[in-house]
Amino acid sequence: MDLPPGPDQFTRSWAALRTAVDRLPDRDFARPSGCAGWLVRDLVCHLVIDAQDVLITLATPAEAAATADAASYWTVADRPPAGGSPLDALTVRLAAAYQDPGLLAFHLDDVGSAAGRAAALADPRTRVSTQRKVLSVADYLTAYVLEWTLHHLDLVAHLPDREGPPAQGLARSRVLLERIAGARFPASFEDADALLVGTGRRTPTARERAALGDLAHRLPLTLS
Repeated sequence: MDLPPGPDQFTRSWAALRTAVDRLPDRDFARPSGCAGWLVRDLVCHLVIDAQDVLITLATPAEAAATADAASYWTVADRPPAGGSPLDALTVRLAAAYQDPGLLAFHLDDVGSAAGRAAALADPRTRVSTQRKVLSVADYLTAYVLEWTLHHLDLVAHLPDREGPPAQGLARSRVLLERIAGARFPASFEDADALLVGTGRRTPTARERAALGDLAHRLPLTLS
């Protein structure tokens, strides 16, 4: 599957994730998320920071030639995060400071809506600068479809009654993860399972590990 220009799928994936947060009862914000060491409220606070990053990046045009695309935007780390970085610690403290989950959800809706509008209005052909990389708006937004999809899976990891990410976003995110990995996941893997196993959010079963073959030794892919 070829990856299409990013804006439309970005909009769908981001809207679905924000809707999922908006529908959470207050009690669910104190439950674990799929991000190790983070509660749901910590994840939602991270999404607020992500939305701010999107706004900043889309307002940072670049004249230089592109140095990255949607796949090479991502850095593959040697080991999973331990949750002890200064930014991780700040996110947890900031999330706790909200106290009322409704305020946190409101902040996400407020900043997130602005990020969604900025993405819809951006020219996919223009280039932007972020993290010392230059890439097209289309590639940047496509990279963020993977971000939204993975975090949507994180959001509902311990909330089985909540709706997961859109099927199209799962499929596109799988394609992008396969490009990052330089290999395809077995056809027997559902898209969500490819993403969860591929990024270390779930340990593969013995059958899945056998199906992965040599790829199993290169997983998980810790993206940052």
